[in-house]
Amino acid sequence: MDFQATLKIGELNVHRLGFGAMRLTGYRPYADRADAIRVARRAVELGVDFIDTADAYGIGANEELLAEALHPYADGLVIATKIGHTRPSPGEWIPLGRPEYLRQAAELCLRRLNLDRIDLLQLHRLDPKVPMADQLGALAQLQAEGKVRHLGLSEVTVAQLEEARRQIEVVSVQNRYNLTDREHDEVLDYCTAEGIAFIPWLPIANGGHATSSLLTKIAAELDATPAQVSLAWLLHRSPAVVPIPGTSSAAHLDENVRAGLLRLTADHLSRLDSLGR
Repeated sequence: MDFQATLKIGELNVHRLGFGAMRLTGYRPYADRADAIRVARRAVELGVDFIDTADAYGIGANEELLAEALHPYADGLVIATKIGHTRPSPGEWIPLGRPEYLRQAAELCLRRLNLDRIDLLQLHRLDPKVPMADQLGALAQLQAEGKVRHLGLSEVTVAQLEEARRQIEVVSVQNRYNLTDREHDEVLDYCTAEGIAFIPWLPIANGGHATSSLLTKIAAELDATPAQVSLAWLLHRSPAVVPIPGTSSAAHLDENVRAGLLRLTADHLSRLDSLGR
Protein backbone atom coordinates (compact mmCIF):
# COMPACT_ATOMS: atom_id res chain seq x y z
CA MET A 1 0.00 0.00 0.00
CA ASP A 2 1.70 3.18 -1.20
CA PHE A 3 2.11 5.88 1.43
CA GLN A 4 1.02 8.38 -1.22
CA ALA A 5 -2.48 6.85 -1.21
CA THR A 6 -5.03 9.21 0.30
CA LEU A 7 -8.50 9.12 1.72
CA LYS A 8 -11.20 11.60 2.61
CA ILE A 9 -12.01 12.54 6.19
CA GLY A 10 -15.12 14.51 5.49
CA GLU A 11 -13.89 17.10 2.98
CA LEU A 12 -10.27 16.68 4.08
CA ASN A 13 -7.92 14.75 1.84
CA VAL A 14 -5.03 13.19 3.78
CA HIS A 15 -2.34 10.59 3.23
CA ARG A 16 -3.11 7.25 4.82
CA LEU A 17 -0.27 7.29 7.32
CA GLY A 18 -0.53 9.98 9.98
CA PHE A 19 1.39 10.90 13.09
CA GLY A 20 0.25 10.61 16.70
CA ALA A 21 1.79 13.51 18.59
CA MET A 22 1.18 12.28 22.15
CA ARG A 23 4.73 11.00 22.64
CA LEU A 24 6.18 14.43 21.94
CA THR A 25 5.09 15.48 25.41
CA GLY A 26 3.60 12.37 26.99
CA TYR A 27 0.88 13.11 29.51
CA ARG A 28 2.96 15.78 31.20
CA PRO A 29 4.76 18.86 29.86
CA TYR A 30 7.69 18.06 27.56
CA ALA A 31 11.16 17.21 28.81
CA ASP A 32 13.08 18.26 25.68
CA ARG A 33 11.15 20.85 23.73
CA ALA A 34 13.74 21.33 20.99
CA ASP A 35 13.84 17.63 20.12
CA ALA A 36 10.05 17.41 20.11
CA ILE A 37 9.80 20.38 17.77
CA ARG A 38 12.33 18.80 15.41
CA VAL A 39 10.32 15.56 15.27
CA ALA A 40 7.06 17.40 14.57
CA ARG A 41 8.68 19.37 11.75
CA ARG A 42 10.33 16.25 10.38
CA ALA A 43 6.94 14.55 10.12
CA VAL A 44 5.69 17.30 7.82
CA GLU A 45 8.95 17.23 5.83
CA LEU A 46 8.35 13.52 5.20
CA GLY A 47 4.91 14.25 3.76
CA VAL A 48 2.73 13.52 6.77
CA ASP A 49 -0.35 15.73 6.55
CA PHE A 50 -2.51 14.31 9.34
CA ILE A 51 -1.41 14.87 12.96
CA ASP A 52 -3.42 13.70 15.95
CA THR A 53 -3.29 15.36 19.38
CA ALA A 54 -5.59 15.99 22.36
CA ASP A 55 -6.07 18.58 25.05
CA ALA A 56 -5.23 15.94 27.68
CA TYR A 57 -1.72 15.33 26.31
CA GLY A 58 0.67 17.28 28.47
CA ILE A 59 -2.28 19.20 29.91
CA GLY A 60 -2.47 21.28 26.74
CA ALA A 61 1.29 21.36 26.18
CA ASN A 62 1.06 19.01 23.20
CA GLU A 63 -1.18 21.37 21.28
CA GLU A 64 1.01 24.35 22.22
CA LEU A 65 4.12 22.54 21.01
CA LEU A 66 2.55 21.67 17.65
CA ALA A 67 1.58 25.30 17.15
CA GLU A 68 5.11 26.46 17.97
CA ALA A 69 6.64 23.87 15.67
CA LEU A 70 4.29 24.09 12.71
CA HIS A 71 2.38 27.39 12.67
CA PRO A 72 1.73 28.88 10.19
CA TYR A 73 0.49 25.50 9.06
CA ALA A 74 1.30 24.19 5.61
CA ASP A 75 -1.56 24.06 3.13
CA GLY A 76 -3.36 20.76 3.49
CA LEU A 77 -1.94 19.95 6.93
CA VAL A 78 -4.71 18.67 9.19
CA ILE A 79 -4.32 18.92 12.96
CA ALA A 80 -6.97 16.80 14.65
CA THR A 81 -7.53 17.17 18.37
CA LYS A 82 -9.72 15.59 21.01
CA ILE A 83 -11.63 16.83 24.06
CA GLY A 84 -13.71 15.22 26.78
CA HIS A 85 -11.15 13.05 28.57
CA THR A 86 -9.39 14.49 31.60
CA ARG A 87 -6.29 13.30 33.39
CA PRO A 88 -6.46 14.55 36.99
CA SER A 89 -3.51 12.41 38.11
CA PRO A 90 -0.99 9.95 36.61
CA GLY A 91 -2.67 6.68 35.71
CA GLU A 92 -6.15 8.18 35.96
CA TRP A 93 -8.42 9.01 33.04
CA ILE A 94 -11.92 10.42 33.59
CA PRO A 95 -14.42 11.26 30.81
CA LEU A 96 -15.96 14.69 31.22
CA GLY A 97 -18.74 15.47 28.78
CA ARG A 98 -20.72 18.29 30.35
CA PRO A 99 -21.66 20.62 27.48
CA GLU A 100 -20.24 23.73 29.14
CA TYR A 101 -16.95 21.93 29.74
CA LEU A 102 -16.72 20.70 26.15
CA ARG A 103 -17.31 24.20 24.83
CA GLN A 104 -14.64 25.62 27.10
CA ALA A 105 -12.21 22.85 26.14
CA ALA A 106 -12.72 23.50 22.42
CA GLU A 107 -12.11 27.22 22.88
CA LEU A 108 -8.84 26.45 24.66
CA CYS A 109 -7.81 24.06 21.87
CA LEU A 110 -8.36 26.83 19.33
CA ARG A 111 -6.21 29.20 21.37
CA ARG A 112 -3.37 26.73 21.97
CA LEU A 113 -3.28 25.56 18.34
CA ASN A 114 -3.56 29.15 17.07
CA LEU A 115 -6.51 28.28 14.86
CA ASP A 116 -9.77 29.98 13.96
CA ARG A 117 -11.33 26.60 13.18
CA ILE A 118 -10.43 23.04 14.11
CA ASP A 119 -10.51 20.80 11.03
CA LEU A 120 -11.36 17.66 13.02
CA LEU A 121 -12.54 17.67 16.63
CA GLN A 122 -13.10 14.25 18.17
CA LEU A 123 -14.88 13.41 21.40
CA HIS A 124 -12.12 11.61 23.28
CA ARG A 125 -14.59 9.52 25.29
CA LEU A 126 -18.32 9.43 25.80
CA ASP A 127 -19.15 10.41 29.37
CA PRO A 128 -21.56 7.80 30.80
CA LYS A 129 -22.81 10.37 33.33
CA VAL A 130 -24.02 12.80 30.66
CA PRO A 131 -26.67 12.04 28.02
CA MET A 132 -25.03 11.42 24.68
CA ALA A 133 -27.38 13.88 23.03
CA ASP A 134 -26.12 16.66 25.31
CA GLN A 135 -22.47 15.90 24.54
CA LEU A 136 -23.07 15.72 20.81
CA GLY A 137 -25.23 18.83 20.97
CA ALA A 138 -22.31 20.82 22.33
CA LEU A 139 -20.11 19.61 19.47
CA ALA A 140 -22.81 20.36 16.91
CA GLN A 141 -23.14 23.89 18.24
CA LEU A 142 -19.40 24.46 17.91
CA GLN A 143 -19.65 23.22 14.34
CA ALA A 144 -22.62 25.48 13.59
CA GLU A 145 -20.64 28.45 14.90
CA GLY A 146 -17.81 27.70 12.47
CA LYS A 147 -15.31 26.80 15.19
CA VAL A 148 -15.12 23.16 14.09
CA ARG A 149 -15.19 21.80 10.55
CA HIS A 150 -15.70 18.07 11.13
CA LEU A 151 -16.59 15.86 14.10
CA GLY A 152 -15.39 12.42 15.16
CA LEU A 153 -15.73 9.98 18.04
CA SER A 154 -13.31 7.77 19.96
CA GLU A 155 -13.75 4.37 21.60
CA VAL A 156 -17.32 3.74 20.49
CA THR A 157 -19.34 0.69 19.57
CA VAL A 158 -21.35 0.30 16.39
CA ALA A 159 -24.55 0.93 18.34
CA GLN A 160 -23.16 4.16 19.80
CA LEU A 161 -21.90 5.24 16.40
CA GLU A 162 -25.28 4.63 14.80
CA GLU A 163 -27.01 6.58 17.57
CA ALA A 164 -24.57 9.46 17.23
CA ARG A 165 -25.03 9.63 13.46
CA ARG A 166 -28.72 10.33 13.98
CA GLN A 167 -27.67 13.64 15.55
CA ILE A 168 -24.36 14.64 13.93
CA GLU A 169 -22.28 13.76 10.90
CA VAL A 170 -19.43 11.53 12.11
CA VAL A 171 -16.46 11.54 9.74
CA SER A 172 -13.97 9.58 11.87
CA VAL A 173 -13.75 6.97 14.61
CA GLN A 174 -10.63 6.56 16.71
CA ASN A 175 -10.61 3.18 18.49
CA ARG A 176 -7.78 1.02 19.80
CA TYR A 177 -6.88 -1.48 17.09
CA ASN A 178 -3.80 -3.29 15.86
CA LEU A 179 -2.49 -6.54 14.45
CA THR A 180 -3.13 -8.56 17.60
CA ASP A 181 -5.97 -6.50 19.12
CA ARG A 182 -9.03 -6.92 16.91
CA GLU A 183 -11.70 -6.08 19.49
CA HIS A 184 -13.17 -3.42 17.22
CA ASP A 185 -13.28 -5.44 13.99
CA GLU A 186 -17.03 -4.83 13.76
CA VAL A 187 -16.58 -1.06 14.15
CA LEU A 188 -13.86 -1.01 11.49
CA ASP A 189 -16.03 -2.98 9.07
CA TYR A 190 -18.92 -0.61 9.72
CA CYS A 191 -16.71 2.43 9.07
CA THR A 192 -15.39 0.88 5.88
CA ALA A 193 -18.90 0.26 4.58
CA GLU A 194 -20.11 3.74 5.54
CA GLY A 195 -17.11 5.73 4.30
CA ILE A 196 -16.01 6.82 7.79
CA ALA A 197 -12.29 7.13 8.47
CA PHE A 198 -11.03 4.67 11.08
CA ILE A 199 -8.03 5.97 13.05
CA PRO A 200 -6.49 3.13 15.09
CA TRP A 201 -4.66 4.27 18.18
CA LEU A 202 -1.92 2.08 19.65
CA PRO A 203 -1.37 0.79 16.08
CA ILE A 204 1.81 -1.12 16.92
CA ALA A 205 0.88 -2.01 20.52
CA ASN A 206 3.79 -0.06 22.03
CA GLY A 207 6.20 -2.37 20.23
CA GLY A 208 4.70 -5.49 21.80
CA HIS A 209 4.31 -7.11 18.39
CA ALA A 210 8.06 -7.56 18.16
CA THR A 211 7.79 -10.58 20.46
CA SER A 212 5.85 -12.56 17.85
CA SER A 213 8.08 -15.08 16.10
CA LEU A 214 5.78 -15.13 13.06
CA LEU A 215 5.85 -11.35 12.74
CA THR A 216 9.61 -11.32 13.17
CA LYS A 217 9.95 -13.96 10.46
CA ILE A 218 7.77 -12.03 8.00
CA ALA A 219 9.65 -8.81 8.77
CA ALA A 220 12.93 -10.58 7.95
CA GLU A 221 11.47 -11.83 4.65
CA LEU A 222 10.58 -8.25 3.73
CA ASP A 223 13.80 -6.72 5.06
CA ALA A 224 11.63 -4.62 7.36
CA THR A 225 10.99 -4.16 11.06
CA PRO A 226 8.06 -5.73 12.94
CA ALA A 227 6.62 -2.24 13.46
CA GLN A 228 6.72 -1.53 9.73
CA VAL A 229 4.97 -4.81 8.94
CA SER A 230 2.32 -4.09 11.58
CA LEU A 231 1.61 -0.70 10.04
CA ALA A 232 1.56 -2.13 6.52
CA TRP A 233 -0.96 -4.74 7.66
CA LEU A 234 -3.23 -2.00 8.98
CA LEU A 235 -3.05 -0.15 5.67
CA HIS A 236 -4.00 -3.36 3.86
CA ARG A 237 -6.75 -4.20 6.35
CA SER A 238 -9.15 -1.56 5.05
CA PRO A 239 -9.04 1.50 2.79
CA ALA A 240 -10.70 3.44 5.63
CA VAL A 241 -7.73 3.03 7.99
CA VAL A 242 -5.41 5.93 8.86
CA PRO A 243 -2.80 4.67 11.37
CA ILE A 244 -1.23 7.30 13.62
CA PRO A 245 1.98 5.77 14.98
CA GLY A 246 3.61 8.05 17.52
CA THR A 247 7.23 8.51 18.51
CA SER A 248 9.57 11.05 20.00
CA SER A 249 12.45 9.72 17.85
CA ALA A 250 13.22 11.11 14.40
CA ALA A 251 14.75 7.76 13.41
CA HIS A 252 11.61 5.85 14.38
CA LEU A 253 9.49 8.44 12.60
CA ASP A 254 11.40 7.84 9.36
CA GLU A 255 11.04 4.10 9.87
CA ASN A 256 7.29 4.36 10.42
CA VAL A 257 6.75 6.44 7.30
CA ARG A 258 8.65 3.90 5.19
CA ALA A 259 6.08 1.29 6.26
CA GLY A 260 3.80 2.83 3.66
CA LEU A 261 6.08 1.48 0.93
CA LEU A 262 5.84 -2.18 1.99
CA ARG A 263 4.00 -4.57 -0.28
CA LEU A 264 2.37 -7.51 1.49
CA THR A 265 1.44 -10.54 -0.57
CA ALA A 266 -1.70 -12.60 -0.06
CA ASP A 267 0.45 -15.13 1.77
CA HIS A 268 1.85 -12.47 4.11
CA LEU A 269 -1.63 -11.17 4.84
CA SER A 270 -3.01 -14.64 5.53
CA ARG A 271 -0.25 -15.44 7.97
CA LEU A 272 -0.52 -12.05 9.70
CA ASP A 273 -4.29 -12.37 9.96
CA SER A 274 -3.77 -15.54 11.98
CA LEU A 275 -2.18 -13.49 14.77
CA GLY A 276 -5.52 -11.93 15.58
CA ARG A 277 -7.49 -15.15 15.84
